Amino acid sequence: MAFFDIDGYEPVWLSGLSEIRRAHGDRLRSLVGKRLQRVHLTWFVEYDEWLEDAPVIVDFGDERLEIRHFEFDDLSLTWNTIDPYGRAEWNWGDPAEPSPLRWRHDTRPELSALEGQVLQDVELLEWTGQDMARGVVDLGFVFPHGRFTVINAMDENGLEFTEPGPSSRRHRV
Repeated sequence: MAFFDIDGYEPVWLSGLSEIRRAHGDRLRSLVGKRLQRVHLTWFVEYDEWLEDAPVIVDFGDERLEIRHFEFDDLSLTWNTIDPYGRAEWNWGDPAEPSPLRWRHDTRPELSALEGQVLQDVELLEWTGQDMARGVVDLGFVFPHGRFTVINAMDENGLEFTEPGPSSRRHRV
């Protein structure tokens, strides 16, 4: 069975700026200049809330980047393995049960406001604070009229929509 029973999705965990940049830097850089289609989140239907443990899909049409943070410093970036359009909901492997999960792109107005904008920059944001999160890498997307960052929220994904703070060191890909 695949991760969260998402067909075709198997996270590949990396840790640290150099490892992430080496594995994905060129491909992340190739997103610059592309138009954002949608950002898909896994929605837990019963509770009407985002399931932060599942991947965030950043859809640029011809490229879909799947982002998942785990534990304190693991990050998985995979490409084009999840189809949020072809299978908008799923049931964790039990077809007799109603689907508890579905892909949603319309839950965060901050993300919806970025749809259709051309990506200006991708940033790897390295946490430099004096705590156990030191060295964690987050992924920032910069657009002409806004930005968002998929952060490590200590064993799950989080979203931020403001400029990174002074404890985040920006690294362009």
